[in-house]
Amino acid sequence: MHVAAGALVDRAGRVLIAQRPARAHQGGLWEFPGGKLEAGESVQAALARELHEELGIVVRRARPLIAVEHAYADKAVRLDVWRIEDWSGVPHGREGQPLAWCDPQALDPAAFPAADVPVLAALRLPPMYLVTGEPAQEPEVFLARLDAALARGVRLVQLRAKTLPAGALAPLCVAALQRCRAAGARLLLNGAPALAMQLGADGVHLDARALAACRERPLPAGRLLAASCHDAHELAQARRIGCDFAVLGPLAATATHPEAEPLGWARFAALVRTAGLPVYALGGLGPADLDAAWAAGAQGVAAIRALWQP
Repeated sequence: MHVAAGALVDRAGRVLIAQRPARAHQGGLWEFPGGKLEAGESVQAALARELHEELGIVVRRARPLIAVEHAYADKAVRLDVWRIEDWSGVPHGREGQPLAWCDPQALDPAAFPAADVPVLAALRLPPMYLVTGEPAQEPEVFLARLDAALARGVRLVQLRAKTLPAGALAPLCVAALQRCRAAGARLLLNGAPALAMQLGADGVHLDARALAACRERPLPAGRLLAASCHDAHELAQARRIGCDFAVLGPLAATATHPEAEPLGWARFAALVRTAGLPVYALGGLGPADLDAAWAAGAQGVAAIRALWQP
């Protein structure tokens, strides 16, 4: 069953959810408004029709958010979910369905059908994911660059310090966490989950080797878990162990990994369509590539050079 759904987001950042009728499949749970595509109908056309029929609104501006494929015991569903940021009319339950405006961070995944859980993750994540440069210089220089990135609006940061001595990593992470918290940003440590938990990081980013070694999710719920992926096998592993999102690349050729074959947008889009979790595009990209990334099904863009500037 192919479904088009809309995540309406208001100016306060709240998202609109609707409660499914008790008699329906997954009845009583909450969902994002939308419905099945009719024969020959595009996702955009179905979305516009369903939101007008269910909520009485006309969509003005929307973009792809995430596509999810999920198999229940009695049916399989494909969700094409779009983020709706501008519409005309006042949303109301034209079919008598209860509605609620909620902070995405406060929504309980248990109150939604399983296919909607990755949608919640996507709504909680920003469009840009900063991967820090290696802190080879003095910590003050590193932290000044972090401050600059946060001032430019970065709200999700991966602290990547593969060349830093172990004794210097902890104090740098603590200092970076203080700055991220003050800016309302979250920081993930590219390193051991135990160390990230000890330091109070918001989560962990697994490199490809650490991802392959995992047999289960190494963090409790409430902490973000991300992974670096390069192909369908690694994306499937990230989903299997319960990653909240993944980074997929390289999209284009990069100076840091010149030997890696670029995916290109077409291959990237094909991999993301079956990933089942939010995926950032990585590799020679920056904020100017967000529209292309969204069109390919990405959560947004992950970057080092384009976001890690003086």
